Amino acid sequence: MTTRVRFAPSPTGYLHIGSARTALFNYLFARHSGGKFLLRIEDTDLQRSTEESTRSILDGLKWLELEHDENIVYQSDNADKHREVALKLLNEGKAYRDFTPKEERSDKDVKEAIVERAREQKDMRDNSFRDLSKEESDAKADVGEPFAIRLKVAASGKTNFEDAVYGLQERDYSEIEDLVLLRSDSHPLYNLAVVCDDIEMRITHVIRGQDHLTNTHKQVLIYEALGAEKPIFGHLPLILAPNRGKLSKRKHGEVVSMTTYRDHGFVAAAFRNFLVLLGWSAGEEQEIYSIDELIEKFSLDHIHKNNAVFNFQENDPRHWTDDKALWMNAEYIRTMFLEDLIPLVKAELKSAKLWRDEYEDEDKIHFEKTVDLIRERFFTLKDFSSQGRAFFSEDFDFDPTAIAKNLKKFPDLQTWLPELADRLETVEDFTHDNLEAVIKKFTEERQTKFGVIMNGARMLLTGQAVGASMLTVFETLGREKSILRLRSQIAWNQ
Repeated sequence: MTTRVRFAPSPTGYLHIGSARTALFNYLFARHSGGKFLLRIEDTDLQRSTEESTRSILDGLKWLELEHDENIVYQSDNADKHREVALKLLNEGKAYRDFTPKEERSDKDVKEAIVERAREQKDMRDNSFRDLSKEESDAKADVGEPFAIRLKVAASGKTNFEDAVYGLQERDYSEIEDLVLLRSDSHPLYNLAVVCDDIEMRITHVIRGQDHLTNTHKQVLIYEALGAEKPIFGHLPLILAPNRGKLSKRKHGEVVSMTTYRDHGFVAAAFRNFLVLLGWSAGEEQEIYSIDELIEKFSLDHIHKNNAVFNFQENDPRHWTDDKALWMNAEYIRTMFLEDLIPLVKAELKSAKLWRDEYEDEDKIHFEKTVDLIRERFFTLKDFSSQGRAFFSEDFDFDPTAIAKNLKKFPDLQTWLPELADRLETVEDFTHDNLEAVIKKFTEERQTKFGVIMNGARMLLTGQAVGASMLTVFETLGREKSILRLRSQIAWNQ
């Protein structure tokens, strides 16, 4: 049988980091087993579902390169089918009409009192309409009394299923209420809709968060009532906030949104790599994986049972997200094939209005060498347009702390650096070794340290305190730009 899994987000907000990991695990499992990865938008919450959220979810999946198979299923399109299934169960005596007045059904205190009484009596079947005869129930419905449809759960017994991650799961029927399948307005409820859609989509494995375990027991009852084969369930450990509380859109905002990482200059493959390690490992020291390696190695057996922690410091801009995510992104930027990095840098420079068409024509080789040089110390793609701005524009900022430390601390540099420019103007072959010889001789003549000259020059040439080897920076920027910037007084006037 072909493996068929689905990712089924509710379009009530952006693609959350936990949901994205669920999608990734489903995708990898499907590709590993040669199966299908399907997408279902569970948009039956009409008040909270929005087109904007749907677009955000689709954008997030596209950015992560998790391409789904077959057409997207929109759950709301199947509402009539869900209603038919509820009526079928009603006609078969497996469900019943609940004529409880709407005000009691919606009154929180009344509902809680009923549930509490049922728990005390260890009987969740506390409903006076459960055992109405068919004739009485039909008569009430015929005169227009509103009703919900509930699944008739047996008084004794238990649900059970073998979870692919957590092993055998059991729950006594006495702990499960008679599930509402249809509200009195004929709106199908979540558990019914999910089971109906999974059956129709021929889903073989349901891989989702551990917080769905309670729903799974309820859904098992619906599968059994319908005489349908259950899929294999696999529940994933949760992703927790630094305080070990639940990670949520409401509490933690944009730091848990996929589009945040796209817009902050993360490489999709790097964030995908980071995500997969939140709750899974291949049982080896390796941490950097290509997508092909992940597909080859992924299995439900290696999903952790313990919850993962997503570490970030809300009030510290240097640690605004998990340090490991930033480290991994830097590793990708530093080591990925240049041909794969160049289009990402191009997109970033375009968004910052720093792109020039010459970078694809006469300056192509120089542009690629520049990118290869400066990527070594960058953490995100945004660094190419911020810290690396001096390599693509004459309009760049100077780090004020570095100006104080590397320029103004040594007032003689205001004279020495223009003099160095005069010296460099005479260098015929503007290459690393020749530049080193000239600058070392100049340093000796001024009786100062090589580092003092080079750190000062770095400030004028790049505006930054750190970066690639300064001799390589000179060579990359070229004679004209290097000399012009060494003579500039802009930084001194900051």
